[in-house]
Amino acid sequence: MAATRRVREQNIAVFGGSGSGKTVLLSSFYGATQEQSFQAKSLYHLTADDTSQGARLHQNYLGMKKSARVPAHNRFTAWSYSFTMKLREQRDAGASRSRPFDALRLVWHDYPGEWFEQEPDTDEVLARRVDTFRTLLRSDVALILVDGQQLLDHVGEEDKYLKSLFWSLRDGLLRLKDDLLDDGERLVEFPRIWMLALSKSDLHPDLDVHGFRDLVVEKAGGDIASLHDVLSDFVKIPEVLSVGEDFLLLSSAKFEPGAIEVLDRVGVDLILPIASVLPLERFVQWATRLDIPRKFLDQIVDNADVIGEVLLGASTFRRLLRTIPKIGLFLDNVVLPTVVRAIQLGGPTIRERNAKARATGDHLTATMTQFNLDLARGIDEGILLTSLK
Repeated sequence: MAATRRVREQNIAVFGGSGSGKTVLLSSFYGATQEQSFQAKSLYHLTADDTSQGARLHQNYLGMKKSARVPAHNRFTAWSYSFTMKLREQRDAGASRSRPFDALRLVWHDYPGEWFEQEPDTDEVLARRVDTFRTLLRSDVALILVDGQQLLDHVGEEDKYLKSLFWSLRDGLLRLKDDLLDDGERLVEFPRIWMLALSKSDLHPDLDVHGFRDLVVEKAGGDIASLHDVLSDFVKIPEVLSVGEDFLLLSSAKFEPGAIEVLDRVGVDLILPIASVLPLERFVQWATRLDIPRKFLDQIVDNADVIGEVLLGASTFRRLLRTIPKIGLFLDNVVLPTVVRAIQLGGPTIRERNAKARATGDHLTATMTQFNLDLARGIDEGILLTSLK
């Protein structure tokens, strides 16, 4: 489904080995937004654009909640799931029409772990693998799931599991490289943030995100560096690439004998903020530190202009835009200085804008500033660790 000015699209790619919890994570992410308690207080509704996909994910969620039934694993099945975050109507109809967009679409690309662990046995599977990877190239963020159960199974020798995970991903990418690069030309549109996420983090109650990072770097730092080198060969401006610099704890539910507590989750509510706001924050860090050619600026991060406008405020945004040299009719989609200002507002100003937006019924600003605050909360709580580069 194509994005329009009124519906802006963000993409996220999820990689993980067989049994790493991708299906449970996706079902938990969607199912929780269908709870009456969520819908009663949320400023937006999340709907599945494909009704049958939404019904299946909701069924998975309810099976966990009511019958302690884990969703069935679908081997070698690649899916893209599209969700639309539709804002509640503002009290001021004129304000609703003037906001830069009405809905945010999240496209979740689920890449089968088996495709990195095993060689394709037919040309059809190989072609499907290439086509699937091409669709997720639009993502700004890729999550690499580190299976918490596998870490438990390899206590004391975690390096064996981690090396296998990173090397299978590295080798899989190398096999796809010639098919993905057009005449060897490197890509501008490509996931720029490759975040490591500990799935089933409830199995490691004593491990915070800093401990997770230290474990992975100690046991497989060289393998992460090798993966970074491979990914760098895919992209133009390889300096604008974060691989293994961001870390997240994820728990889709708490699993107990005879029960699955679906509301006892960790990190799942950060997925929308990570997909929408984190790329903008990272874009600012890169753009203020690196000399990025202007022709690439608006291709590196999706929707930087409109999200920056929401965080800063339309009137301030437009006033600043008029004062920026060389930003006019020909470059009005390259708004780096304004986006920098929006992100550098800082926590207190974002909190003030969030409170004011809630009070006035400006649901778009309230939602996006809340996403910004949610990322800060995740960092404070030891769930999220983001790169400083």
